[in-house]
Amino acid sequence: METAAELPVLDPMAPTPMMVLQRRDETYDTFTISLEPIEPFPFAPGQFNMLYLFGIGESAISISGDPAAPRRLVHTIRRVGNVTEALSRLRPGDLVGVRGPFGQGWPLQGARGGDLVIVAGGIGLAPLRPAIHWAISHRDSFGRVAILIGARTPADIVFVDEVQEWRGHFDLDVEVTVDSADSAWRGPVGVVTQLLPRVEFDRADVTALVCGPEIMMRFAAGDLMKRGVPSSSIYLSMERNMKCGIGLCGHCQFGPYIVCRSGPVFRYDQIERLLTVREV
Repeated sequence: METAAELPVLDPMAPTPMMVLQRRDETYDTFTISLEPIEPFPFAPGQFNMLYLFGIGESAISISGDPAAPRRLVHTIRRVGNVTEALSRLRPGDLVGVRGPFGQGWPLQGARGGDLVIVAGGIGLAPLRPAIHWAISHRDSFGRVAILIGARTPADIVFVDEVQEWRGHFDLDVEVTVDSADSAWRGPVGVVTQLLPRVEFDRADVTALVCGPEIMMRFAAGDLMKRGVPSSSIYLSMERNMKCGIGLCGHCQFGPYIVCRSGPVFRYDQIERLLTVREV
C-alpha cells in the first residue's frame, strides 16, 4: 500500500493529451476548438490553459466554455503565430496537450448581491464567456446584468448565435457595437465604451468585468470611474506574455506581479499605474 509520500504527484509542466471533439470558425482569423478531457476538468471563469502541440510548441489560451460542463473543454483562439496557426488546422480526432487550469479568475462569488457589468472588446469576449454562462446560471444572485460587446466590424463579432440568444433573455441588458459598419448593420457604431450610458447600474454596488485590447480596457475603466464606479470594483484580464503558466520563467512579469500566477484577472486599482508605464 502506498503511503502519502509515495503517491504520484501530477507534474504541472507535463501536458495531458486530449482529443479534439469539434472545431468551428468564429471569424476569418478566430476559431473555437472543443476538447474531451479524460476526466471532468473543473475550472473557474477567467482561468487559462497552456495548449501544447507536439513538436511545435505551446500557447496560453483562455478557457471560453461553460464551467457547468467540465467534460467539454472549450478554447477560442486567434491565429497570431506558429502555434495558433497549427492549432487552427486541428480536426476532430486530433490530439492536443493541455496544462492547467492556471491563474486567478473573475470574482463572481464576491459580486453576488450587486449589479454586474461585463465589457468585452473583440476576442476579449472569449475569456468573459464563462463568466456570462455563470451569471446566467446564477441569475438570481445579481441585480442588473449588462453585457456590452464591441468589435471592429460585424464580421469580427465572435459567438454571433450565442450573442443573439443572450439578447433574447429579458433579464439581461445586451448591447453590441462595431467600430465600422457595413450596409447590413442596424446597430450602434462606435467604440464599446459608448454603450455605457445605455445601461443602468448601481454605482455603489456593481462589479465590472473588462477584457479586450489594453487601450480599450484603460478607457473602459476610466469611463466606469467617471460614472462613479470605484477602481476596486473594476476587474481586467491581463493576458500577456505567459509562457510557463506557473510563475517559474518570469516571462509574464508585470511590475511586481507574475501574470500567470497573480492574474490574469486583476483589480484595476492594483495595476492602474502600471498601465501607464511604457514597456512594463
